[in-house]
Amino acid sequence: MKNHIKDMLDIGPNCSERFIDADVLAEMKNLDITLAGCSNLSGQYCVARTAPLEHTLFYTLRGQGKLTTVDKEYPLVANTLAILPTKQSFEVSIASRQWDVVWLNLANTKRWQHLALEKAFIIEDQKLEPLHLAMELLYSEPDATLREGVIPILSYYLSATLRGDNQNKTNNRLHNLFQDIEKRLQYDWTIEAMCNQLHYSPPHLHRLCQAQFGKSPIQKLIHLRIERAKSLLLNTRWPVQHIATYVGYTNIFNFSKSFKKLAGVSPSKFRRGQN
Repeated sequence: MKNHIKDMLDIGPNCSERFIDADVLAEMKNLDITLAGCSNLSGQYCVARTAPLEHTLFYTLRGQGKLTTVDKEYPLVANTLAILPTKQSFEVSIASRQWDVVWLNLANTKRWQHLALEKAFIIEDQKLEPLHLAMELLYSEPDATLREGVIPILSYYLSATLRGDNQNKTNNRLHNLFQDIEKRLQYDWTIEAMCNQLHYSPPHLHRLCQAQFGKSPIQKLIHLRIERAKSLLLNTRWPVQHIATYVGYTNIFNFSKSFKKLAGVSPSKFRRGQN
């Protein structure tokens, strides 16, 4: 940590930064974003600001950075969002071979007044890839009409992430869990495995899933598996046995039973009936 942080801009030749230009920023004036960009950093990189007038956000995509304030150091690892309140001096630097990050400066206005805290803070386990993609599109898309469709995505993820709502954070954690499950349906997902990922007890996870989805965790898992199976039945020629294995069923009978319970027909009839 540093007691005295001085303004610094030390960016080496291997760093690539894409700034969202002033014209695009003007289009999203109601978001009170003063500057934003996406950076792929390697080698030499250190930026420090003394008592900035805006709030600053750093969301780490890959690699690791380091945040230093006057009283503490913070590692900035993948999927962490660092929020640096206005007038709080800070220094950020690269702490690995590669550090990929998106960053935004937010005006100190009523919209973001809840960020005006005394110290920097870090939000872990964030999955803000849609925010990143929205910013990349705003940077690269020359058509203003098409950019208009991206701005609500940026607005949603900023507002949902930064409003400090505990219920929202809980919902995000559940969403992230089942997003991970959907990517690995073939994995042997158990209640224990889900709870270990979230650090929740089984009863707590059950209550949250019922409140959020109207289903138990296992019912939600089965729903995701059968929905994926439907898509594969309609869009591939894979044998039913292969599809069952792909979505996490080692027993074709159990797969057919679950499928018929949710879809109303067997997998084979579903495939024939939709063609």
